[in-house]
Amino acid sequence: MATVLLEENKKYRKIINILAIAIPVAVAVLIGIRQKIDLGPWTKILPHVIGMLNTATAILLLIGFYFIKVNNRSAHRLIMTFAFILGAVFLVCYILYHISNESTPFGGSGFIRPIYYFLLISHIVLSVVVVWFVLRAVYFGYSNQLAEHRKAVKWAFPIWLYVSVSGVIVYLLISPYYT
Repeated sequence: MATVLLEENKKYRKIINILAIAIPVAVAVLIGIRQKIDLGPWTKILPHVIGMLNTATAILLLIGFYFIKVNNRSAHRLIMTFAFILGAVFLVCYILYHISNESTPFGGSGFIRPIYYFLLISHIVLSVVVVWFVLRAVYFGYSNQLAEHRKAVKWAFPIWLYVSVSGVIVYLLISPYYT
């Protein structure tokens, strides 16, 4: 049925573990740099691109879920590969925006303020956590280790979907404050 694109190898698990730590640390370090890099005014559109990427990723995750439920593994693999690629593009855009622009303060007040910060904080924390699960799910899927893939996806799917949807909501809440 499925073509095995990766071999089963313990070194891949080590690489996944290293990447699951290195990616969030690298993002935090890059974002934490106080001196912003002038990449030009085009970076001001990146929050909107990021919002669209999160929206598209959430839609692809749901479509991928549908395809696996109707046992269309090839369509599932294709859609989930696109979701993974969008996640990588999101990461690049996110880094480019935050190394070149100051963070936008949330200007909302009243009951919406704690909701915004709850969504933002849970989104950030879970976006760090989900990296490990997604990398494992992709590896296990592409190496045809389906039992391990299912175990990883049990966690990866709901967390990734929450991160994508909460990212869209956070974007919609803060978008009026972008300058």
